[in-house]
Amino acid sequence: MARSIIGVIVGYIVLFALELAAFIELYSVMGADWSFKMASYQPSTRWTLVQFIVIFVTAVIGGLVCQLIAGKGKSPLVLAGVVVVIGLALGAMSNSNSSADTRKMGTKDIPAMEAIRKAQHPVWVVLADSFLAAVGVIVGGSLKRVR
Repeated sequence: MARSIIGVIVGYIVLFALELAAFIELYSVMGADWSFKMASYQPSTRWTLVQFIVIFVTAVIGGLVCQLIAGKGKSPLVLAGVVVVIGLALGAMSNSNSSADTRKMGTKDIPAMEAIRKAQHPVWVVLADSFLAAVGVIVGGSLKRVR
């Protein structure tokens, strides 16, 4: 039981850390022009597509780490549930905390953390992110059993 709980916690930490690092690096390489629609904090279509790929890949890794630590059991399913709940909660908070001043970008040279904080994703993207991550976790958790 303890291994399962530790697996879920460590799997989520790995997933979160990899996502954060990937998005910061991606933004630093690509910049605001590529990441956002013109003069706004709404992510571009290119960013959204890459975001889905990053979320899925990091979730697969998180699910695999969870299963490796937990050993047997359904820990990746628990982690998938945690990912959905936390993802939807964070998405709801970020959309409810959005204000009118974050809709227009003042400068193209904004730091990555500010861009992350001010980005305004459509609701469907937030929902898709959460469920895509859950699928990725389940896929990652099943990779260990394939061997």
